[in-house]
Amino acid sequence: MDRGKCWNTEESWGAILVLAYQSLGVVYGDLSISPLYVYKNTFAEDIQHSDTNEEIFGVLSFVFWTLTLIPLFKYVFIVLRADDNGEGGTFALYSLICRHAKVSLLPSRQVSDEALSTYKLELPPENNNSSKVKMVLEKHKCLHTALLILVLLGTCMVIGDGLLTPAISVLSAVSGLELSMSHYHHEYAVIPITCIILICLFALQHYGTHRVGFFFAPIVLVWLLCISTLGLYNIFKWNPQVYQALSPYYMLKFLRKTRISGWMSLGGTLLCITGSEAMFADLGHFSYAAIQVSYYLLQILTNEIFFHLIVASKLQIAFTFLVYPALILAYLGQAAYLSKHHHSIYQISFYLSVPESVRWPVIIVAILASVVGSQAIISGTFSIINQSQSLGCFPRVKVTHTSDKIHGQIYIPEINWTLMILCIAVTLGFRDTKHIGNASGLAVMTVMIVTTCLTSLVIILCWHKPPTIALCFLLSFGSIELLYFSASLMKFGEGAWLPILLALFLMTIMFVWHYATIKKYEFDLHNKVSLEWLLALGPSLGMARVPGIGVVFTDLTSGIPANFSRFVTNLPAFHRILVFVCVKSVPVPYVPLAERYLVGRVGPATHRSYRCIVRYGYRDVHQDVDSFETELVARLVDFIKYDWSHSETAGSMAEDEGPHSNRSSSEYRLTVIGMVGLSGPPMYEMDVNPQHASVSIGFSSVGSAIEMEPNRAPEKRVRFSIEDDSEAGTLREMDRGLRQELEDLWNAQQAGTAFILGHSHVQAKQGSNLLKRVAINAGYNFLRRNCRGPDVALKVPPVSLLEVGMVYVV
Repeated sequence: MDRGKCWNTEESWGAILVLAYQSLGVVYGDLSISPLYVYKNTFAEDIQHSDTNEEIFGVLSFVFWTLTLIPLFKYVFIVLRADDNGEGGTFALYSLICRHAKVSLLPSRQVSDEALSTYKLELPPENNNSSKVKMVLEKHKCLHTALLILVLLGTCMVIGDGLLTPAISVLSAVSGLELSMSHYHHEYAVIPITCIILICLFALQHYGTHRVGFFFAPIVLVWLLCISTLGLYNIFKWNPQVYQALSPYYMLKFLRKTRISGWMSLGGTLLCITGSEAMFADLGHFSYAAIQVSYYLLQILTNEIFFHLIVASKLQIAFTFLVYPALILAYLGQAAYLSKHHHSIYQISFYLSVPESVRWPVIIVAILASVVGSQAIISGTFSIINQSQSLGCFPRVKVTHTSDKIHGQIYIPEINWTLMILCIAVTLGFRDTKHIGNASGLAVMTVMIVTTCLTSLVIILCWHKPPTIALCFLLSFGSIELLYFSASLMKFGEGAWLPILLALFLMTIMFVWHYATIKKYEFDLHNKVSLEWLLALGPSLGMARVPGIGVVFTDLTSGIPANFSRFVTNLPAFHRILVFVCVKSVPVPYVPLAERYLVGRVGPATHRSYRCIVRYGYRDVHQDVDSFETELVARLVDFIKYDWSHSETAGSMAEDEGPHSNRSSSEYRLTVIGMVGLSGPPMYEMDVNPQHASVSIGFSSVGSAIEMEPNRAPEKRVRFSIEDDSEAGTLREMDRGLRQELEDLWNAQQAGTAFILGHSHVQAKQGSNLLKRVAINAGYNFLRRNCRGPDVALKVPPVSLLEVGMVYVV
């Protein structure tokens, strides 16, 4: 699969424009539908709309400045630049921080991972203050755990928002029917219609973000033109002076008059910025450039007068003149209408300001636009769950990549249907937008506070800016978000309890899974056996080597795993070709295929044992077993050829029988084996005149599956060839050894491949406290039994699977 040039700075403008068009229908939908329910939720209970208009003008001022400071200044100009190679979301920020400071709790970390081309580090040197912050974070282990808990909290709240936003968006749009039908019919029509629309929305997800985006993008354009036109109409018809309420003075007047009630009503006002976090989380579905250009497209299509200013401002100022003014005009228009209509038999809502002659078309467009807004947060939920699963913080679920051309557009069936059920349950349970809005507001503000904290660390650790700049960022935006968060928290008994309860439940699952994963790795690390034990196995001990390739999966990057020792203890035989495979996730979005395989020997060449570390980023597509087996053998062939050639060029092999034959076990290399281009027969076919092979070598390091020192020098492409007419006797001997090793590998592949996995049962140690026993014995084992097993995740066919029972006492 193409990694997706959607975040490549050298990509064509055509690709950017296509993604920008799609992002209109997915990324900005959530932001654009907020006028449907902001005023309705703000005036739901705490404050009343009076004849003085101080309340409506104060709320309008809050909406204007909140939209200006949070989505515009914070997200578009700062947070969107803190992406992880084009990926957004809380886990993307976390992986970025982990690469610049040793605060990761992920197992099997290797120094060699830092040599990956996607392991992007900022070039500016660290200053003293940045180094001090880094030292403090790295020194205290409790801070590592606290950082992970903070990230998990943000992740859980994004998932919570993923089930609340569709409910409030669609319900708010459908509630416009109350103005066009009797109260009796309205009461029994709105909820069923909302549920039907939600079912259809989630049923469309398997088609993929790119198809849904193409279908819904025009609707967002129509919706933005609609609310802009309605806003201008209401301003000029009812109150042309309403723009004066944009002054911060009206916020002070509002708080002075309403006091604690006004402060509590801010829990409804903050809904105007829902969708800002989805815009960041959806970066992987599109790109920073596409999101910026989408505003540019809107500018062209709406013929705004600031067109030339946008071109001159390199598209960064485009946000100011596109969706942002459309939203401001919508809120100004509603406020202008309400300033002249103080007494109505209907509750304050968006549809009151819509002229009756166009109300039905607006309702239809609003319903379609609400579906678009829901798509934004659903896509963000898929993204962040996939990231957390890849980094070992979420149980294994099926991830389907819905686009063959654009990397990062994914669909997770289990999460999709779970969200649908919970979303319908929320709609049926609350039955009104007030309680759902209170819940959604708390979830949104929690995620924003987490993002602000993580971005502050990125500013210091990754951008190497002075801590004072990070502190200013934290205080400036954090104080605003804490104000809204406190207002939302006061609504705990009126719906805000739901995201808290959901976050506690999800955090428990994620933390238990992560904790048990770490403990299993530590158990494997402690119980691994030495290389000498493996080399000592032979016919004298009753051990037989059977034809075929044995692929032993392990989480270890060094040593012999305990599940293999248990296997040969109970069944005294193993395969002629033995490969210890470690499939690990690296805290980067993707690993280029040329750098994915890290191959080395386990023992001398005559033992025919190898180690292969397969590195995936948290956005990479894991191969199916057929392509993986073929790819693994191809990489082994490349490594064998390179290894013998390297030994030949070393010039000190005259007395050796082959590579590493007389070396100690601590000297075997691990080498990055990249893509190989061959002409003629297949690379494993034994031919009289072998074809030349080109191997991309990123780095090599000494040691049998040990952590390697990163090579900071520029990567080089090494070309080598094996000559059939070598004159030296040693070279002829090496050539025969190479041919024999390749022939053994070819014969073993023809005999078949067996995949050896550990079938684990985890239990807490004797004497462990009650909390640990419940978490491990009950919680983790329940999750392990009911989520996808490692054989399913690795796509191992049952006919080739050998499971070794393992009990982990942690």
